[in-house]
Formats: sequence, C-alpha cells, structure tokens
Amino acid sequence: MRLGVLDIGSNTVHLLVVDAHRGARPMPAYSHKEELRLTQYLGQDNRLAPEGIERLRAFVDEAVRLAEDKGVEDLLAFATSAVRDSANGEQVLAEIDKRCGVHIAVLSGRDEARLTFLAVRRWFGWSSGRLLAFDIGGGSLEVAAGVDEEPDVAVSLPLGAGRLTRDWFTGDPPSAEEVRKLRKHVRTEIARTVGDVARYGEPDRAVATSKTFKQLARIAGAAPSNEGPYVSRALSREDMAEWAVRLTTMGSAERAELSGVSEGRAAQLAAGALVADATMDLFEVDRLEVCPWALREGVILRRLDMLPSRLDQSAGITE
Repeated sequence: MRLGVLDIGSNTVHLLVVDAHRGARPMPAYSHKEELRLTQYLGQDNRLAPEGIERLRAFVDEAVRLAEDKGVEDLLAFATSAVRDSANGEQVLAEIDKRCGVHIAVLSGRDEARLTFLAVRRWFGWSSGRLLAFDIGGGSLEVAAGVDEEPDVAVSLPLGAGRLTRDWFTGDPPSAEEVRKLRKHVRTEIARTVGDVARYGEPDRAVATSKTFKQLARIAGAAPSNEGPYVSRALSREDMAEWAVRLTTMGSAERAELSGVSEGRAAQLAAGALVADATMDLFEVDRLEVCPWALREGVILRRLDMLPSRLDQSAGITE
C-alpha cells in the first residue's frame, strides 16, 4: 500500500510517501518539504498572518498534486503546535480543506507525544524495556515514557526551539541576560513534569527524536545522516552541557557552519540546545540515543495497524 503523510509542523511542512503494509517497516518512496517556519507568521494577536497562510495553502495544494502523481492511495494530513496554538488555525485549515480537498487533523500535544513514542518503541523494540523519549519541535517539547506501545505518561510543553527563539531572543547572538532568563524559564517548566514522569520508574533506555536533537548529536560528533539510519548515534549529557553554552555565544551564521546544521535552523539551535540541556539534566539522563523515526512514522504505523496483515490474510483470518 502506498501511503502519503502531510506533516504541517511548526518549522517544516513535509510530504512523505511510503510503501508499507501492516507488519512491515515503512519504506520511503518520495519526500518533498519546505522550511516554512509557521511560528514566524504568528503575530502578537496569535493569529497566522496572511503571507504564512498563503504559503501554507500553496504547499498543501502542491502536495496533493504530488501525492496523486506518486499514486498515493491514502493521504494522512495533520498539523501540530503552530496551527494548534494559533487563534485562527481552525479557520485556516477549513479554508484549505475547501480549496484543496484534504482534511487536516490537528494533533493535540499529548497525541504528538504518544505517536512519537509509538515510533520509538517500534524502532528499538520490546527488549529496550522502559523507554523515555524526548522530541524538541519548532513549537513544543514532547516527553513520553512507558513499557508498552502506549506510554504511561505523555506530556507536551510549549518549549519548541522556534517559539522560544521568537519570544525570548532579540539579538544574534542573544545577550547573556536573555540566555539566562530563557534558561531559567525552560528549567522551571520542565521541572514541573519530572515528578509525573519519574514516578513510573527509571528508564532502561532514553531516546531523542527530531531535527534539533539530530543536529545537536551531529555537532557533538555523531555520524552524519548519509551513513544511513542504522548507524548508532548518541548524545552525552557532558557534550550537551558544553554545546549549550557554546551555541548561545555564536551567531546564526557561525552555527550554520557547524557539521550537520542547516542554515534554516541555525537561528533557533541555541534555544533548542538550552531545552535539550535542561531535559537531560533534570531527567538525569547521561546518554540519549537518537532515533531516526519520529511523529510522521508514528502516524503511519498507527494507520497500518488498522489494516489486515499479510499473515492474517494468508491464514484466512479477517478482522
């Protein structure tokens, strides 16, 4: 079955086409994305600005045509923090549905965490025991933990790298005072969730997903993406603490010259590093393993779970 996933994130809008069936890993067949950075189009009234809306409409329209060209049978479209938190988000999506003929579901923060956790569980398997998973997006930080495919606890905090950069930093690089204030804010917000997560028990494996963590691991010495998804990649608390300081003293242009850092995300990497450092410190995680699967794969896997498997079909089992 050929599935399409249209992910309207706070940083990137992404169409991913995969070939998959229940019980098999999704195999990427086509990818088209743009760093739209919707958080930058949120005004003081918390409404998406006309320019951002039009750019989003244009991308969705193009994505629908591309999905048809690639033979997609089922297009799953969803939006996350930037649209979810905007005052006119529902109106914008309704207009896009009318124009482009695609329904875009708005995921709650908790569902983001749950679906990302599902992807992490499937990637690492049952032998990983209790998992603790972190995902830093453009608009929010997701935390989930558990021993099953459904986490015991799933939390979403408004601590995305793009959101924090927009709301807290005025300089490039930010001033020491801005960094200090944001660091305090981030740690206060995360500390409120530690007890809710920790009461379920110590994790056997701590995992990070998302572009922010991948870039932080890369600049700390992890293998580049061109070596493939099966290469082990990790980020230590010691390295993270060092880079959290260094990145806040660099400007965007200097950060963009680091290995694995894209120009489009360089501006928000300092805020992302402060979140990652606080997360590892407050949850007392010495080492994070980087998972190549995240929210998109979680959405795909949940959809595939609704289909009959080839094993069921060969055995004459129907659902």
